[in-house]
Amino acid sequence: MLALRLARGARPSVQARRLLVTVASAGTGFLLLCTFGYALGHPGAAFGSSLRLAWCAAPLAATVYLAVAVARTDPATRPRPGLSAVGLGPGRRSVLAAVSTAAACALGSLIALTVFLHLRGDLGALPLGGAAGALLAADQDLPFAATLTLLTLVPVTASVTAALLLRPRPGRPAATGRPGSRAATRDPGDDTDPDRPLLPSATPTGLPWGVALLAAGLAVESYASRSDAALGLRLPGGLASGPLGVLVGWACTAVGLALAGPALVHGCGRALQAVRPGAVRLLAGRVLQQEARRIGRPLGVVCAVVSGAFAAAALYTGSEPDTGPLSALGAVLVVGCALAALVLAAVEAKHARSQTTAALLRLGAPAVVLRAAVALRAAALCALFAPLTWGIAELAAAPLGR
Repeated sequence: MLALRLARGARPSVQARRLLVTVASAGTGFLLLCTFGYALGHPGAAFGSSLRLAWCAAPLAATVYLAVAVARTDPATRPRPGLSAVGLGPGRRSVLAAVSTAAACALGSLIALTVFLHLRGDLGALPLGGAAGALLAADQDLPFAATLTLLTLVPVTASVTAALLLRPRPGRPAATGRPGSRAATRDPGDDTDPDRPLLPSATPTGLPWGVALLAAGLAVESYASRSDAALGLRLPGGLASGPLGVLVGWACTAVGLALAGPALVHGCGRALQAVRPGAVRLLAGRVLQQEARRIGRPLGVVCAVVSGAFAAAALYTGSEPDTGPLSALGAVLVVGCALAALVLAAVEAKHARSQTTAALLRLGAPAVVLRAAVALRAAALCALFAPLTWGIAELAAAPLGR
């Protein structure tokens, strides 16, 4: 009940974030239901049905990733004065975030079920001249238990993941300060707190693991493309084809890029401050170092998705892939969730620097200096991640094109 009250009283921007989660959950739930309809209509194609269900793992992971990003920045889950006195400590706030996430995803699953039943003709006449009836097995009854299981997959996965990632971590010292002040209610080790001041940040430790996964993924791709005994695999909708090891290596490179993102952003900030930095370079570099953990992971995920899109475009140069509407919907979900999480992280980073920016303006810093620092940060990140993404895309597409 408290989660519903907080959801009703939230700002329009917070409601828009939850609406994004609902839309993503609806798209993923619709893909799962369409896969189930295909399995009902083609009982002899067990391998093809399993492959389509496995293909839905990418949109599911993207939806859960966006839901956790929205829950992490939800104002209802942040520390506030007096919440612990009424029984809303850190543990209860993580449960509150899980309930809010489950409610948004459940609404999306309900929308997906409504659209699916409408296309099947269960709610009236068959739309689109009955073109979707054969694909969705409109002539067969839907098993209730299997349909309910697929519909609860997104809400349960997203809510459990949000509760686990936002749970209070032991070993963190309690913040000190005046009772009721922001310093007294803020976790000093929480990098996602938008009210955290601009302080020096330690170098993220994910770079070695990211580089190792990148190298391992590229090695697996090259070995699998040269192996005659590799297991062939063709994804539904004509998205890609080739040895199974190539796709596994491609996934490893994507995860490695996401893990290395915070360290790369932190290193970019250090590079900006090298060799007698001026005020603009010093401010831009310090902000990048401070915000490395907040924007580095979403930026790495976006680069992984973009590299996959570049590799797919290179594969189909001069040809027309038969993707189909469901494959296009899955691709839009993955790209849209990655971009939405990055934009959300950038907006939260801007809000986190609001007090620092206001203090600089009160001290007489020209507004043009702050705008120049923003442009310099964007240019530095593009100069680092653009060639890195292009290089990884070329290396990933080379084995598949053989």
